[in-house]
Amino acid sequence: MDAPRRPAMATGVNVEHVSPTELYEVMTAASSQNPSQVQASSKRLKEMLEMFGTYNALHEIAGQRTVPLVVRQQAIIQFKNAALNHWRSRKVLNDEHRVRIRNRSLTLLDEEDETISHCNELVVAKLARQDFPSNWANLINDLVNVIDQNLQKRYGTTSHNPRDTLMLRRSVKLLNKILKEFASIKMLNGVKTMSNLVNLLYPAIYRYYSQMSTNISSSTVTPDTLSSPRLHDDILLAHLIYKCMLKMTVWLWNRIDKIPKEEVERNRGWIQELFQSSAIQLKTLTELRTNVLLAVMQTNSTDPRAQRTVDVFTRHLRVFGKFFRRLQQLSPARFVALSMCSDLILFYWSQVVNATSGPTTLISDSNQAVYPVRFLVQGMVLFKESLAQWTPTRRDGTANENSLSKEFIETAVGLLVTRFMPLNPTDLENWTNDPEEWVNVEDRENDLWEFEIRPCSERVLMQLSNQYPQFVTPLLESTFKQITSNYPLIKRRIAWLIGKWVSENCASPNNPRIWEILVHLLQDRGPGTDYVVRLTAAVALKDCLDTLEFEASYFQPYLPTAVSELIRMMGEADTFESKRRIDYSLNVVIKQVKELIVPFIGTITAPLPTLWTEAGDQWLFKSSLLVTMSKLIESVKGQSTSLGGIVVPLVRESMSAGAITNLDDDGLTLWLTALHNTLTVNSVNGAPALSELFPLALELLSNNFDLLGKIISTIEAYCLVDAPGVLQAFGVQLFTAFLVALKSETVVLLNAADMMRALNLLVQLAPSSLWGEAMHTSGLFAHITKTLIDGEASTLLLAEQILLFSRIALADRQMFLQLISATASALPNVQEPRLYDLMLDQWFGKFDNMSEPRHRKLTAMGIASLASTGRPEVLHRLPVEIFNLWIDVFYEIKEAQVANTQDDSSPPSANDLRRHWELEEAPAQFYQNTEGTPEYDRRKAVYDRDPVRTMHLGTFVATHIREAEAACGPELFQAQYLSKADPTVLSQIQVELART
Repeated sequence: MDAPRRPAMATGVNVEHVSPTELYEVMTAASSQNPSQVQASSKRLKEMLEMFGTYNALHEIAGQRTVPLVVRQQAIIQFKNAALNHWRSRKVLNDEHRVRIRNRSLTLLDEEDETISHCNELVVAKLARQDFPSNWANLINDLVNVIDQNLQKRYGTTSHNPRDTLMLRRSVKLLNKILKEFASIKMLNGVKTMSNLVNLLYPAIYRYYSQMSTNISSSTVTPDTLSSPRLHDDILLAHLIYKCMLKMTVWLWNRIDKIPKEEVERNRGWIQELFQSSAIQLKTLTELRTNVLLAVMQTNSTDPRAQRTVDVFTRHLRVFGKFFRRLQQLSPARFVALSMCSDLILFYWSQVVNATSGPTTLISDSNQAVYPVRFLVQGMVLFKESLAQWTPTRRDGTANENSLSKEFIETAVGLLVTRFMPLNPTDLENWTNDPEEWVNVEDRENDLWEFEIRPCSERVLMQLSNQYPQFVTPLLESTFKQITSNYPLIKRRIAWLIGKWVSENCASPNNPRIWEILVHLLQDRGPGTDYVVRLTAAVALKDCLDTLEFEASYFQPYLPTAVSELIRMMGEADTFESKRRIDYSLNVVIKQVKELIVPFIGTITAPLPTLWTEAGDQWLFKSSLLVTMSKLIESVKGQSTSLGGIVVPLVRESMSAGAITNLDDDGLTLWLTALHNTLTVNSVNGAPALSELFPLALELLSNNFDLLGKIISTIEAYCLVDAPGVLQAFGVQLFTAFLVALKSETVVLLNAADMMRALNLLVQLAPSSLWGEAMHTSGLFAHITKTLIDGEASTLLLAEQILLFSRIALADRQMFLQLISATASALPNVQEPRLYDLMLDQWFGKFDNMSEPRHRKLTAMGIASLASTGRPEVLHRLPVEIFNLWIDVFYEIKEAQVANTQDDSSPPSANDLRRHWELEEAPAQFYQNTEGTPEYDRRKAVYDRDPVRTMHLGTFVATHIREAEAACGPELFQAQYLSKADPTVLSQIQVELART
């Protein structure tokens, strides 16, 4: 080993130097079979990697041939893993170390061990990216010299030294790695370096390949020479040199439009030259290989050395295909414009045709096959992607001389359908063992179509269908008539093909025959079919529906069966992936034909109870079922009165799941969706009624605080449909449930505020005789009052409580007085006058926290209603607080009464008042995402008849002041209250009231 050195370090920096002896011992321990030694050495190595000189010492261990191989392997692996990230560090390496490592790397070009050699290639390529050409200027020249010298030794003399071949193989592989590294660089300096490398190396590499490829010919490759090591090495070396050439050519191809004009012609010439020679050689080598292997088959030879040669020969042929495909991917238009491109593609297709004309044993996914699957797939991919350039007519409408003939197309379609699209034995076995998982895996691996013959053939067929529908469509339609076949394979292929055919615009979705076939396959459970067929039909159904040309009327006759079968299939699916895909198909159906579902809603939902029962503990399926039902009901939009019969059983089941979650939330969603879209909560034709679920809503309101927001919305929805009926049947229970929820310490503020809003809405929906006494009896009013006068709750909640009290006073002021009186009797140590004072303190104190004009107007109207009763506790505040509140609201809102064209007995309408203080629509929160449903109309009706929007505030206040005056008597009212007001304020009030 090199003797350890201690170079001078920066003053004040104390860096520990590695001990080469200890490092060697650590590497030896790391290579042992003793787990405790390996663990200890790993820990120590981590510490030593921070020491000066470790990386140089590691690399030195790897380079010494006298060291045990396992120790050398361990050293080079650790160096590769850690050194590259510390290559610039002055703490662990100095320039002398770096020079030694670079030089030592090139001494490993004759390394026999593959692990060490492979790691060395990676290390040199990465270091070259950082150091070449500035710090490692001689790298490429040294490497080329090694290649030149060993090429001369191998091909310039009759002697054969294995070390020369090894050196040649290692050096060419290293050059390939370096070119790959620089070809990936996007920064300007790296691009310039790659450009210089191409200019320097391309002529030489092309010359090398031209020389070496002559050793692969009919005179050298025969059945008798396949076992020759020299032939194997000749093919391998040519293969490696060719890969170097491809790296440079593809790089030039991708940058042909970004280089100086003077270089374009030269580079284009290089590319064209290599492409043409490669196309010619591919044909020669392919035919040579095929003939030799056919001859070998006659002898049944299984010589491992011959198989090794065939393997490298096959890989060499495939690298041609990779080259062509990469050029095509980077620029399809330029690719098809290359001279001989059409001949190349048709040659590949001829190999596909030849492969199918012989025994099936000639085709397999093996490098030893006469027609390897991966080689055929390469040709099919190139053929498919080139078809886009071989359309019957060009964009300008002129005929395309490259278009394919009818005979060619028909032959190609027949070949694809009969030979490549059927399943192979492995696929058939997987299908039989687990059909559902088979189809899921196949679809998940959709991107592998460029590597597997069956999915590739399917996409070639679709491309042919797209570009030559006049030839392909009749063939496919004749195939569709085979759906009576007892073979699930054919049925699945038909379903898949129809879906792709329509989704890729090869056929119109408005063909009744398409829906007839797909729905038949969807519901067929007789002999000769299985779940794979039905699942494929479900996906195909979605593909055909989700197109721009789709017209719902063509699908209408098949709608009930399609939806029912999709729902049924979700119950049959064993995997969540299958359920998800079916659910997606069902959602597309609902979305595309929602206006047609209403007449069939009963038929569609009939099997749901049975499916639910059969699902057992399949909670994910049940969840999907609930979500799907919600979407179905959304599409009804109030046009069906049978929602109770659909929803009640499912909601009961889902909400009784106990500790099992997902379902309660999904069940509530279904329930709420039904209420949004229903016209009645009562029974229709003897079916279960939505009203039967209301006790469950009360129970949830009392104890399920995790979903309280939805539960409150559910209560509101019931009240919007039939508030009097709800209160008559469940008044006290309803307010008791609200009380329990409000008292709970776990209820969040927003939910508490939502409950106040729900009560506010309820007061508007029913007469006070139905809610007044029940509020008192339940204790709810007393609780709200106590919360308000205590004043310790959130300002938001207190403001909502004041709005509720204002609403009650506005709806029935006498009922409000009765509630306050009853509450005063129930609260200890609080007399009625004191209760009014505490309540009104909050009323006026929280007024400034109300920002919406309609809330401020409601508060002003509520206090006017209270003042009209003549209660001295209220009128006492008239001269100052009440007048100031009214003045504020008068100035904030501007209103004008519109002449009522109806008779005087008509209730006031929102149209009778021009409000300059609001938009015409309520805030979005008021409608709670019910747009397009009957509930939206119900909410809008409440909003439109709200006295806050229908009554002129000045008129309202003037009327109620007169009522207060009448209650007190004019003289007392003037002396006790009006005389105490500020004259300016009183004058402003009088001016406002005079405008009414």
